[in-house]
Amino acid sequence: MDTYLAIDIGGTFIKYGIVSENAEILESGKVKTPKTLEELLMIIEKLAQSHGDVKGVAVSSPGAVSDEGVIYGSSALPYLHGPNIKDLLKARTLLPVYMENDANCAGYAEVWNGSAKGKKDVIVMVIGTGIGGSVFKNGELHKGANLHGGEIGYMILNGEVQGNYDVWSRLASTKALVKNVAKAKRIDSDSLSGEQIFQLAEAGDVDCLAAVEKFYHLLAVGIYNLQYIYDPEVIVIGGGISARDDLVTNVNQKLDEILEAISLAKIKPKIAACQFRQNANILGAVYGFIQSFERGNNRLEV
Repeated sequence: MDTYLAIDIGGTFIKYGIVSENAEILESGKVKTPKTLEELLMIIEKLAQSHGDVKGVAVSSPGAVSDEGVIYGSSALPYLHGPNIKDLLKARTLLPVYMENDANCAGYAEVWNGSAKGKKDVIVMVIGTGIGGSVFKNGELHKGANLHGGEIGYMILNGEVQGNYDVWSRLASTKALVKNVAKAKRIDSDSLSGEQIFQLAEAGDVDCLAAVEKFYHLLAVGIYNLQYIYDPEVIVIGGGISARDDLVTNVNQKLDEILEAISLAKIKPKIAACQFRQNANILGAVYGFIQSFERGNNRLEV
């Protein structure tokens, strides 16, 4: 059975796992994210050395990850942007290396063995401080001409002729939910979390109830738009919100309201919560590795 070293580069922690070709996590752990690129390379090199039987290294990273290994855009880790990270890791580990954007990896996990398994046309969205996503067509990841395929959080949901635009990430993310409640209560947003807001709403807090209603409505509006733009088989919702048992029910209720108001709309988006949460990026990176090398996009030789 083939195994792979999977790395999930985050702003706070570097998560790692040994993952089998059958989507099983055989070992996992995490270390604090280092402050320099050299420290990061050393961490991954040591992990590879201590697991000498792995077939390769699969990396989930923030930013716009090119096939060549250069990470464009920006992130909380500026040292990732500029050098060819893939080439550096190949030289340090002496193993084949695959790299992909973290939201795309989360999508790969769901397509491989999660809520989108067996589906060909899929959108996976991840809700957190913003809204990210990945798009799959005929089972293949669509990265786009500028590596921005799936950047659904930049979709404009409201706009004025004068240029008062706002994007989905700033309207329907967890950060937006916290910001709206903090504004209503005139308190510092750092004193609140999304989880606290849902708990307060369930307890009857008026401000939190109103903010949660708005959150679900704007979430449904964006999902409605995605359905009629792309017409996927399923839209899978990830991020911390996916842990809520009532997520699908509440979004479906808002979708019903939208479809009732727009008489021309007859297709209701099929939505599902992500099956994998904290392990999604690790699993998805490995699936991307397997898919990439099986398609011949890379050579197994280092």
